[in-house]
Amino acid sequence: MLTSSFAFYVGVMLQAATLGKHIYDITGRSLDIGWLGLAEFGPIALLVFVSGSVADRYNRKYVAAISLAGELLCALVLVGYSLAIRADAHPAVWPFFAVGVVFGSCRAFLSPATRSIYPMIAPDGGLPPIVAMSSAVWTSAMILGPAASGFLYSADPWIAYATTSVLIVIGIVGILRVKYLREPAPRDPDEKVSLHSAMEGLRFIRRTPILLAAISLDLFAVLFGGAVALLPVIAEEQLHVGDVKYGWLRAAGGIGAATMAAFLAMRPLRRNVGRSLLIAVGVFGLGTIVLGDTHSYTVAFISMVVLSAADMVSVFVRGSIVPLVTPDEKRGRVSAVENVFIGATNELGAFESGIAAQAFGTPATVIGGGIATVAIVGVWWLGFPALRNIDQFSDLDTSENPA
Repeated sequence: MLTSSFAFYVGVMLQAATLGKHIYDITGRSLDIGWLGLAEFGPIALLVFVSGSVADRYNRKYVAAISLAGELLCALVLVGYSLAIRADAHPAVWPFFAVGVVFGSCRAFLSPATRSIYPMIAPDGGLPPIVAMSSAVWTSAMILGPAASGFLYSADPWIAYATTSVLIVIGIVGILRVKYLREPAPRDPDEKVSLHSAMEGLRFIRRTPILLAAISLDLFAVLFGGAVALLPVIAEEQLHVGDVKYGWLRAAGGIGAATMAAFLAMRPLRRNVGRSLLIAVGVFGLGTIVLGDTHSYTVAFISMVVLSAADMVSVFVRGSIVPLVTPDEKRGRVSAVENVFIGATNELGAFESGIAAQAFGTPATVIGGGIATVAIVGVWWLGFPALRNIDQFSDLDTSENPA
């Protein structure tokens, strides 16, 4: 599972870094980066209740493999379109947005399926280490994918998209070979496919204060701290660097996150879990402020390392909290809602950042987002004591304390 995840994560990160740069180089408008984010976010939001129900009713590895096949189709279309417009001085960008819509639709089903597999392959009491290893895989991909994008894109965009296609194929093969250590929880044979059943994930989050607090905290942090989406603009207008340095700037986030993931794997959080989450999100906001204010490539690089390391603490804590407090029969639907609130909010945050940057300028947008993130941490610290007072992960395990 981890090998498969590494392959398609590298591919997705490579494609994301390439696509944002490709669109910006064609139009020169930060707003178009925002439109790409909206194109990817829309289907995820619209399909939230359907995708979660599918992950809970069908074999999750087959759902994931079919979703990856859809993403493979998107990458192949990008290869073809990139080759077709090589001699076009003013190519249209709407095909990129159309691909974004299809990619977002596939991701809507992929995320709840894959995230619900980890509790099924983890040994008893072994979910937090599995989450840590998964986070390390993801962050390694964050380094390799964007760093490779700078070199491959400078050679030719179609090469970057073709490499993504190969990596997704490897991911599909790997995920089909996954073996479960435990079978899924039995489904109620009398439960009908209905809107009421589909919305159970949202209802479960609403009536579980710890889940609601953890997910909503990251929702607003990602929404306002969407600096990564504007890195093509920051690299060109603020730092005045080319394609390769842009690729490494995006990879800096992966370096910071991977370093923190390795640290957490060796010395996992054992106490004060809730406070660590809140402090980490606050550091993420401060790093975003520095990134928006600097004109130094070195300072920007270090800022990306620091804010991404802090974000990794948040990802690790929330990634352990959500499955631990969610019964298996609801994990797909809860993960689908979480995917909209957090995972897909990267795209919504990209849209918000693109619109704001077009109106107020990139530095003001990035700095303002960082300030808003720090303010949100203060509100959550005071308003959600249940989250702040989480001490150990074992206190949350539904396998030992069934809901």
